[in-house]
Amino acid sequence: MPITPTTSEQLTAGVGRLVRAGRQLGSRVAADLLGDLPSSGWVVLVPLEQGGPQRCSALAGRLGVDVSVASRQVTALERAGYVHRRPDPLDGRASLISLSAAGAVALARTRAVRGAWTAEALRDWTDEEARALTAQLERLTAGLERARRPVPRPTAPVPG
Repeated sequence: MPITPTTSEQLTAGVGRLVRAGRQLGSRVAADLLGDLPSSGWVVLVPLEQGGPQRCSALAGRLGVDVSVASRQVTALERAGYVHRRPDPLDGRASLISLSAAGAVALARTRAVRGAWTAEALRDWTDEEARALTAQLERLTAGLERARRPVPRPTAPVPG
């Protein structure tokens, strides 16, 4: 049975509040740990940690942003010492971006701070409740990702 419009509106409002709270925490972490980098700067470090050295265009694709946006973030992270840039051995015109040791330390510290905030926020929850929330959030995320995919539009019959 589908959810009611009222439930949908309440859920949308709740997710909006959650996203805003997450952004505020992200800004605080960035300010506390990464200094004057943009609050989204540390997000660039995660795909570098997971996927290793990569071109800026590949990084932009993983982040879902334009190459120019990724390039500006990489430049700021490079200036701060969190990433390294070296020529791509397959194409000297391109560069490979990789996580530096300082970037790895920043990610670990960021995770520790976020983990502590989460533990504090959920201090009166049971582990079972937290695992259930995690499962539901993963389900919601999968549904949102499905919903944002383009839906094929039916083609109108061609008048003959």
